Amino acid sequence: MRIQNVSDPIPVADQVLVEVCAASINPFDKALVSGKYKGKILLQFPFTVGGDFSGLVTETGDAVTEYKKGDEIFGTANALGAGSGSFAEKLIVKADKIALKPKNATFEESAAIVLVGVSALQGLKEHINLQRGQKILIHGGAGGVGHIAIQVAKDIGAFVSTTVSHIDMEYVKSLGADEAIDYKHKEFENILRGYDAVFDTVGGDITNKSFAVLREGGILVTMIGMQNEKEAQKYKVKTIRQVTDVNTLRLNKLAKIVEEGKVKIKISNSFPLQKAKEAFEYFNSGKGLGKVVLRI
Repeated sequence: MRIQNVSDPIPVADQVLVEVCAASINPFDKALVSGKYKGKILLQFPFTVGGDFSGLVTETGDAVTEYKKGDEIFGTANALGAGSGSFAEKLIVKADKIALKPKNATFEESAAIVLVGVSALQGLKEHINLQRGQKILIHGGAGGVGHIAIQVAKDIGAFVSTTVSHIDMEYVKSLGADEAIDYKHKEFENILRGYDAVFDTVGGDITNKSFAVLREGGILVTMIGMQNEKEAQKYKVKTIRQVTDVNTLRLNKLAKIVEEGKVKIKISNSFPLQKAKEAFEYFNSGKGLGKVVLRI
């Protein structure tokens, strides 16, 4: 990775030109930079990394009527689909991938909550349809998606259990988790029973072990693991492999619950754009809780 000068992007039709204020790193960005997708995803260089962002509208395409110059927005502008990449001073993004940012959140907080916030809402409210009084197990409760999911589930009124390392147990309890299980020393699948739902942000063996936790008719939504229809039929439950889709409707719902004080984003550290490599090194180290942000 290196910082270099490129031409300003030009918005057309349904696109918006944005002066970027902040951007955040997600696991996909880490995987892309590491070369994990070499041979699978073809990149045209120079390629601008990053999706999540917040910033100011500076220009709009002819088909965009809902935004104007100076609007404070947040959204996703991944260069593989919705835009030109967020780790830059300026970007272009499709209008259906942005929304007005939460009024009570900073630009850094708004950039940090995009993907993790939408993932939690899509998983819990759309796929699971979690209801008050139901019991849910959230794997990886101290992670980016997990810590938002706990807050969303508690706002709904659910009983929340979560798996974390022992050093994060008090943190997730401060978010509202009713039960925290140290996954390194206890086997959650031998402890929990009769749960209505599992929201899995970890994957691997955790996904298959989670079936035993569910009641008949329950649901498992995984963001990383693979669907196992054989196990789902055995336990008589439903399973969904979630692919998060950030769009204006979901961003508006996210902004609303942030403005209502129902969820807060945890930022572990922030770096200036010129230190993007250091930001990735910090992100890869796994130090601290919460998102890593670039100030632009």
